[in-house]
Order: sequence, then C-alpha cells, then structure tokens
Amino acid sequence: MTPTGWLVTAATVALVAALPYWLPTAVIALRVRIFAWVGGEEGIRAPGREVPAEEFKQVYGHPAANGRSRGAALSDLFWYWLSPGPEVHQEHLEPGPRYDDVARSTRQILAGLSREQWTELVGRCTRRVLDELAGEPSARVRTVRLRDLMTPVWAEVYYEVVFREPCPRHARELIVGNADDVVSALKCTRLRHMDRRARLTAYLRDRLAHDPPSVPLPSSLTQREQAYYLQGTFFNTAVVQMSEAMAHLLLALATHRPVQDRLLAGEEDPDFLDRVINETLQHFPLFGVAHRITSDDIPRPGRDPIPAGSVLLFNYPEYQGSGRGRFDPDRWLSADTRPAASIPFGVTANRPCPARGFAVLTMRIAAEETLRRFGLESSAEHTRSLPSRGPCLLLPRTGAAPRRPARRWIRLTAMRLGDRWTGVWRSLVQLVLGSYMVWDARRQGLCRNHFAASSGGSAPSVAAGR
Repeated sequence: MTPTGWLVTAATVALVAALPYWLPTAVIALRVRIFAWVGGEEGIRAPGREVPAEEFKQVYGHPAANGRSRGAALSDLFWYWLSPGPEVHQEHLEPGPRYDDVARSTRQILAGLSREQWTELVGRCTRRVLDELAGEPSARVRTVRLRDLMTPVWAEVYYEVVFREPCPRHARELIVGNADDVVSALKCTRLRHMDRRARLTAYLRDRLAHDPPSVPLPSSLTQREQAYYLQGTFFNTAVVQMSEAMAHLLLALATHRPVQDRLLAGEEDPDFLDRVINETLQHFPLFGVAHRITSDDIPRPGRDPIPAGSVLLFNYPEYQGSGRGRFDPDRWLSADTRPAASIPFGVTANRPCPARGFAVLTMRIAAEETLRRFGLESSAEHTRSLPSRGPCLLLPRTGAAPRRPARRWIRLTAMRLGDRWTGVWRSLVQLVLGSYMVWDARRQGLCRNHFAASSGGSAPSVAAGR
C-alpha cells in the first residue's frame, strides 16, 4: 500500500473510532436546529439576547405570559406527541374557565392523600415492583434500564391515586405501554403507535362508564374528555415525569459512588437524600423548553416591551446551567452556595407542576426502598434527555455472594462501550424519526386545526391524530 493509502486508511479508522464521541453531539445539534425552525423566527429565547437570565423569572411569571398553545407552531408538534386528548391536557389548555376547572380537579385528586398516605403508597408500590425481581436468584447482579424499572411503580401509584384501589396487572400494563410510547416518541427513539394509546383510552372510558372513581373529575368535560384528561395528566405526564426523575436520581447515585456510599453507610443527616434529589433535578431538569404565548405586552424597565402574541421559549437547562460543575449535594446546605437559578417544578406564578409539594418526598421513599435492596453501578453516559433509559447494574445488598469485582468490571466496561456505540445508531434514528414526526405534525396540524374549528373556520378533521 502506498503512503497515501496508509494515510487514508489510518484517517478512516480514526474517524470511525471517534464516531461515538462526536456524531451523537453533532446530530443533537442538528435536531435542535430543526426544532428551532419549527418554532419559527418569532420565538424569543429565554435566557437569551432579548430576555437575559436575570429577567427569566420576571418574564416567565408575568400574567401576560399565559397563552399555552394557540398561535405557536411548536404546539402542533407537542399536541402530536401527546395525543390523544391534548385539547383537554391541563398543560395545554388556554387560560379560562375550562383550565380552572381541570386544574382544580387535579389539585383535589392529588390533595386526597396525606403525606403519610403518600409514603405508604409509594413504598408499597416500589416494594411490589422490586419483589418481581425476586424470581431470579437473590445474589444475581442484574442489568436493568432504570426508567423501565421505575415506570410500573408510578403506574401503580397514580392508578391508586385516581381510583383509590390497587392497580390490576392488566391496567398497569396498559398504563406502562401508553407512557412508554409517549416518552419514546418525545425522545424520537420510536414513532408513536396510537393503537397502544387507544387501548388505555378504551379501558378508561369503560371504567368511567361502569365504575367511575369517587374522586371529582372536571365537570366541564364530557365522559370521553374525562378519559383523555386522566390519560394525559396522570397516566402520561405524571407517570413519565416521575419515572424519568427516578431514573435520573438512581443513575446519578450509580455514577457518583461517594454520594451513594454516604447513603448506604447510613448518612446521619436525614436531609442528605433530599439534597441529592435537589442536585439531580438541578443537573438533569425534567423540562426542556416550555413555550408560552403572550396575551398582552410585557413591559420591562429600560427595555422595549415584549409585544402581545410573542412566543416565549423558556429553556430550563440553559437557565439552570444544567450539567455544569461537579455533582455536589452539599451545595444545598447553605443559602450562600445554593443555586439561585433553580426552577425544577416551574415558576409558581405560571402553571407550576401540580406535584411540586410531594415530588421530593415520593422520590425519597422510592429511592430508599431501592437502596435497601440494591447497590447501583453504571458506566453509561448520563444526559438530561436520557434516551438510553438509564442502563445500570443492580447489586443485591442482602444474601449476596462475593462481589467478584473483576467480572463486574468487565460488565461495566461492556456497558460503557455498548452505550457509546448504541448512541451512534440511536442518534441517527432520532434524527430521521424526529424529522419525520416534525413533518407529520405540521401536516396534521392538530393544534392549528383545533383552534380554527373552535373559531368557526373550516379545518380538516383532526381524527388522524387520535
């Protein structure tokens, strides 16, 4: 082979070997550009040139930053991902009597349990799901995907929150299937499959018709819309968000062994785990970009007002500085070191997360139950979007055989390499499927057509999105 041939071969080998380190990042950047294009040039980024970080909360909490879906091109995409029923989803309803009715029902359902009842419920459901791992030898080290491990827990929890009775296994499978389909579509790792979602809708409609829950449901909604409301608010958003939060928390413990060791050793400070949760939500916020449409001008001293009809794009990771700096739960010990830019559950004045009052409590209970049984180890990359679903080794803590560190090292090395190379293929899949769903969402125009029809204009049928 000629010197030139050797050089080309060496360059090709180096390029291929480096793929896991540069291609996923490049593809993610391209996807961000595609989604920014969907948002349109009218989108005002916060923090950004027009809304700096110091004005983030002020603008986000302004009463005029209250529009949710109507008038934003991104809404078609989010409605597409959240179908069926985005038109009655609490987060996507426009301000007004219907939103007030739905939000009131959500608060009443969640407030039906005391802290003691939440503690008992989450502990019991976590133990039941973890007990299902006991069918294998107790000393066996298991490889799991943390999001997949946690989703059944929260499916059972929120079923019981709504219906006030334990979750049947077939209902749990329907909820898990629906939640998995929604979150996989959101992360662009799979196309959405409406048949999986429709099976849960049919179950809920039948349940409401023959054995409705005792808790109050929004009176302004039809029975079909009430089924969509439960499916979207509790069995989609609540299950997905809590499963993602727990996957992030457990993966953070698995990849920061000194932090985990403090917990396993019986950390004397009872608030330490809460600080770990706060630090996790700071590094890996559950929200990406929340968009709001201004219903009036937003005045700002010394700056031009933000005009009515503007689409504001509130970037949580950018505002919180997510992923920057070391993972240090003890920064939350003092007001002097605690991050000032921290909004894990949104801004109180503008549709904050309804679960903000007990999310940390329930995460703590689920984490404690998990750590009683298992140590956690992982060599997978930990990113906010978590498209890998959180690969992790579970190491039994009771009745365990010798740990065999050499074998575990081999498994962790294989996990690291597998995660790197899977990320190459997955990033390409996300680019292709994400681009297709952007196109399909714009073609169907679920949000745009919904508001055109409600305004009396002619619009194509939105049935295809349901």
